Amino acid sequence: MADRPQHQPPPPRSHQVVKAATAVTAGGSLLVLSGLTLAGTVIALTLATPVLVIFSPVLVPAAITVFLLMTGFVASGGFGVAAVSVLSWIYKYVTGKHPPGADQLDHARMRLASKARDMKEQIGQHHLGGAQAS
Repeated sequence: MADRPQHQPPPPRSHQVVKAATAVTAGGSLLVLSGLTLAGTVIALTLATPVLVIFSPVLVPAAITVFLLMTGFVASGGFGVAAVSVLSWIYKYVTGKHPPGADQLDHARMRLASKARDMKEQIGQHHLGGAQAS
């Protein structure tokens, strides 16, 4: 009997009214705040546009330069992390610690070696057959 869920009575109507009032107050406050933010953004953009137009011969190349520098740093860091992870994987593989994907690599290596042997035998038989005919 203790593991049966007990039916709780529905909450009083006053709790529902308080929840609705709180939701309306929070939603309305956020709506007013977003409207003020939009108005402030439009005003700031209106005031900053002449300054941006005057300084655009300097700002545009500077922005492009900063973008290229940041892209270079991010790419360099990404390539560095990739290189370290690849070197770590290779070290684990060579020392026999069986990193993720080692089974697939071994399987692919065996299939490639098998195909190479098959091709070598096929070429050898082809050349032997061609030498006997002449």
